[in-house]
Amino acid sequence: MVAKNTICLWYDRDAEEAARFYAQTFPDSRVDAVFRAPADYPSGKAGDVLTVQFTVAGIPCIGLNGGPAFGHTEAFSFQIATDDQAETDRLWNAIVGHGGQESACGWCKDRWGLSWQITPRVLTDAMARGGDVARRAFQAMMTMRKIDHAAIEAAVRG
Repeated sequence: MVAKNTICLWYDRDAEEAARFYAQTFPDSRVDAVFRAPADYPSGKAGDVLTVQFTVAGIPCIGLNGGPAFGHTEAFSFQIATDDQAETDRLWNAIVGHGGQESACGWCKDRWGLSWQITPRVLTDAMARGGDVARRAFQAMMTMRKIDHAAIEAAVRG
């Protein structure tokens, strides 16, 4: 059954490769279906992969091979909550190590330009506490690329 609301992500021509990478990288992720174009279209030919239905961390998505007209921006990102440093490291390293790039404050981009926030729960929990705890955690985060759990925990303790 197709979800009532599905995120549609525009790719140049690599939607299937991206979907398979996400399915291998993130828990509760999979490639559900690959659909080929029934006829030629502006950026492809009949038989080319047109769309891919996939799930990323439980969120239904469609990857559209729409050609080079549009790229991803930081205006859209997936935020993935992590439970420990090992999970943070594994996901971060998978994205960055597979042709992606680091950014700041837990953000990175995959090789297709899609932005990801690899966000430890220790950070979101600290921010939810408010006051001095949130301020210290926030200040610590602002110095980081990949989030360091131990440094956030130290900031929370003051």
